Amino acid sequence: MKKSVVMVVLLSAAAASVASERAAITCGHLFDAPAGVMRGPSTIVIDAERISEVRDGITTHDVTKVIDLSKLTCLPGFIDAHTHLMMEMGPKSSLERTRLNGADYAFRSTVYARRTLMAGFTTVRNLGDSDGQDSVALRNAVNAGTILGPRIYTAGTAIGSTGGHADPTNGLALEFAGDPGVSDGIINSVEDAAKAIRLHYKRGVDAIKIMPSGGVLDEGASGENPQLTLEEIRALVTTARDYGFTVAAHAHGKEAIRRAVVGGVDSIEHGTFLDDETFRLMKEHGTWYVPTISAGAYVAEKAKVPGFYPPQVARKALEIGPQIQATAGRAYRAGVKMAFGTDAGVYPHGTNAHEFELLVGAGIPAAYALQTATINAATLLHHEKDLGALTTGHYADVIAVAGDPLQDVATLRSVQFVMKAGTVYKTDGVAVALPE
Repeated sequence: MKKSVVMVVLLSAAAASVASERAAITCGHLFDAPAGVMRGPSTIVIDAERISEVRDGITTHDVTKVIDLSKLTCLPGFIDAHTHLMMEMGPKSSLERTRLNGADYAFRSTVYARRTLMAGFTTVRNLGDSDGQDSVALRNAVNAGTILGPRIYTAGTAIGSTGGHADPTNGLALEFAGDPGVSDGIINSVEDAAKAIRLHYKRGVDAIKIMPSGGVLDEGASGENPQLTLEEIRALVTTARDYGFTVAAHAHGKEAIRRAVVGGVDSIEHGTFLDDETFRLMKEHGTWYVPTISAGAYVAEKAKVPGFYPPQVARKALEIGPQIQATAGRAYRAGVKMAFGTDAGVYPHGTNAHEFELLVGAGIPAAYALQTATINAATLLHHEKDLGALTTGHYADVIAVAGDPLQDVATLRSVQFVMKAGTVYKTDGVAVALPE
């Protein structure tokens, strides 16, 4: 397995922080995520990194600093529950697999992390990278304040089977492919499953990502066939629970989805071929659905560009990509719990907010679309007491946009203000200049 280190530029956010003083943000409107409604003029009072009070109206008599957003709409910092900060796919990706080292991807990830934060996404769940340590190092660097980025909960290397969607050597010539094993996230038995989870724990991940079905962007023949047995999935989930991990399951095909849900995973990612039977099963088991419509739409579009993807990938992209938006609409109407995720990295980082437009285009109300990226995603991550709402005790993760996103979700593409844990990173639509 290759080794790499995330190289960082040392930065200090002290000049943009309100952590040392009692501050207030005055908002023209405020989105109440738990209730799913838009409130009128409001004041958010901040002490250190957290919100101490949210008041109706504009009242700032007892604070030492005021941030005036009275002409804007304030929302909780968004959560993207399905990203890949260590990569960004393109027509050269297949070649780069044999030319780039882990350090190359690590340097790029610092740019992707910054773009994501500036787009108003203050928290992400990173679901899979080629080296289990790169995203852990990126997370740690962001937490230490040495680079700019969202709060990261990472799954490290995705876990799958030999030749499956998680196999990093899929499509390589046999002389280069070798036989990846548990240390690379590849399992072929119940025993392997338990060891893989324990190895992930040793490496310091926050969550687990498994691959029970085929996928689009590998060079395997099927994008939907089952690739983990029910027994393997149960072993993965059972061991993950011992270590306090949630489990996300990449699954397009119906049988793979069924096994994952019955096996006890927390969320189905993509879920292209979900139907009434699997909707019922997910509701019965309390399984979340993370649609990632953006990725489906993007790969379907790029598959029509000659040479953008290898032929095998392009075929699967056209079969699977266009269907995800309609599936998301049916899942909402069926009452399946939904959280926001985009698969950023499959498409360019920093454009995550386009997912809101696609959710609304699927017939999902704008208020619920906003909830998927706030309180719902926070609940999926088991951090609903800290994230996903502008509420007393929560982290001061605040973003602001012009206009009313309940009337026009496209306004979310242009975030004017970004605060994460009491530190301002963007104001008046411009990144705050931070000193070295």
